[in-house]
Amino acid sequence: MPLSPEVLTARGDVVARLGGFDISFAPDEEPWFTIDGIESPRQVGGDGAGGAFVLLPSQDVLYVSSEGRAGIIAESFEAFVQLVVARPYWLDILKFSAGGDLSEMRRAADALEATLENEDEVNEAREDIRKSLALPEPDDPIGALYEAVAASDAIVRATDGSPFTTLFNRFSIDNSPLLRNAAA
Repeated sequence: MPLSPEVLTARGDVVARLGGFDISFAPDEEPWFTIDGIESPRQVGGDGAGGAFVLLPSQDVLYVSSEGRAGIIAESFEAFVQLVVARPYWLDILKFSAGGDLSEMRRAADALEATLENEDEVNEAREDIRKSLALPEPDDPIGALYEAVAASDAIVRATDGSPFTTLFNRFSIDNSPLLRNAAA
């Protein structure tokens, strides 16, 4: 059975562990964005920065940031959870993607992994979540994230009607001394 929001939220222990990766499965009550062509978006969760995760009718997972960026990040709810577990800093990978360059995203992922605080705790949480959900480790989470964002065609708008921009940001790890040093 594929992983769904209902199956996941029934597992309080796993939801609590995912909370350590800055993911909440309590959606906002008030909509603060619209998606062209979708009458009632199904928000399935959010993050500590005020972003929202939306399960689209296509079963893709859309991320809407509180800073006016949005895009599809996974082809299914299960792929979304796999991404979060494999790369809990997935949003930073996009921040340091140099405008959507896959090789820069891979560099960022390596540097971010090298800077993890409490690496043993993160790896233990990863293992526990995968085991609890019988969730396989994704083959290429960075490649899948790149493909999803690059192919994203959802148009998200703020309440004033202005469109959100892509999740790819222009920075590279060379813009961050911490990440630049971690990659060296």
